[in-house]
Amino acid sequence: MRKLPHPNIAKLFAIKGLLWFMVVMPVIVLFFQDNGLSLQEIMFLTASYSLSVALMEIPSGYAADQIGRKKTLVLGCVLAFLGFGLFSLSYSFWWFLIAEVLLGIGNSFISGADSALLYDSLLEVEAEDQFLKYEGRSISIGNFSEAAAGVLGGFLAALSFRYPAYIQVIISFSTLPLALNLTEPKVQKNRIQSSWNSILKTIQFSLFESKIVRTHIVYSSIIGVSTLTMAWLAQPLLKELNISMENYGFIWAFLNGIVGVFAFFAHRLEQKIAELKSLFMVGLISVFTYFFIGNHVGYLSLFVLVIFYANRGFATPLLRNHINIHTESSRRATVLSIRSFIIRITFAIVAPFIGWIADQYGLASAFQFMGFFSSISITYCLIWFYKNKTIKY
Repeated sequence: MRKLPHPNIAKLFAIKGLLWFMVVMPVIVLFFQDNGLSLQEIMFLTASYSLSVALMEIPSGYAADQIGRKKTLVLGCVLAFLGFGLFSLSYSFWWFLIAEVLLGIGNSFISGADSALLYDSLLEVEAEDQFLKYEGRSISIGNFSEAAAGVLGGFLAALSFRYPAYIQVIISFSTLPLALNLTEPKVQKNRIQSSWNSILKTIQFSLFESKIVRTHIVYSSIIGVSTLTMAWLAQPLLKELNISMENYGFIWAFLNGIVGVFAFFAHRLEQKIAELKSLFMVGLISVFTYFFIGNHVGYLSLFVLVIFYANRGFATPLLRNHINIHTESSRRATVLSIRSFIIRITFAIVAPFIGWIADQYGLASAFQFMGFFSSISITYCLIWFYKNKTIKY
């Protein structure tokens, strides 16, 4: 087996695998309903989680740039452990709400910092050109882990809806020793002076000064919102197709396994496809999927759903890599957090509207709206990339 370029990489892979081993996810809605929550309350909890992530994304990214990636990751893992601990012991809406907020804040401290630590670890050993390869493998590990967790979660839930929640606490705790054993790359010594003004400067750089970074963030955010929305529309789609409940976990596992395979080979795929073509392909598949399902809600939709998840596996490491290339190390985690912030805020705004459309006009109309929303935004970004010739095509 080939040796990894930096000791941090194996630990980051392990942390990713554990954090994504989400045995509660395939039955999360059923778990909440089993505790007496309405669907409206469940969606409010989801929005609260997304808003918690969004509001803390930029400050947490700034913290990673200032106090270090390792300390930020450790804090995120601690908050995740506390959040799942409270989650497993909760029986009412308000306790679940506190747990979701803790989990959202914890996620924000992990998001961005892990990718930035991976990039800087490679940079320390002059192997930063391999980031896409290892970021893809990290995402691949996460999705394979989530796939395996889907099957296990279904079996545990058959015994008791509480069992997946209890197991999740143990899994989240096991990330702490790994995070504590990470090392801070030496490239992080030259940091921007600590002040909140630095966050504003990084925001100014990302969204106003650097057109290429701004467009990559916007494009990446559109694809991110598309991915999050599909994750919540997939279950209603399965229900409309009369898929038996016991098969949800296996379908969840299969879809995440597909993401894992394509994330693993993302670096090889991009080597064969020019940058603009790869960005065009990612956007086209996303838009096509929504329009197709919106006009053909049937079993063929499941095949198209598989294509969407394969595209997701390729897109995530690809889009992060483009942002990293155009961002200096001292503000990289903050820029990645700005990306995640925009994704979460946009999703928090769009998701309730999507739900309203589905309730009022049917699930197909919700898919059609997302196809329309994505097509306009993606087309604008691709035209900008082509006109400014900032990437290879």
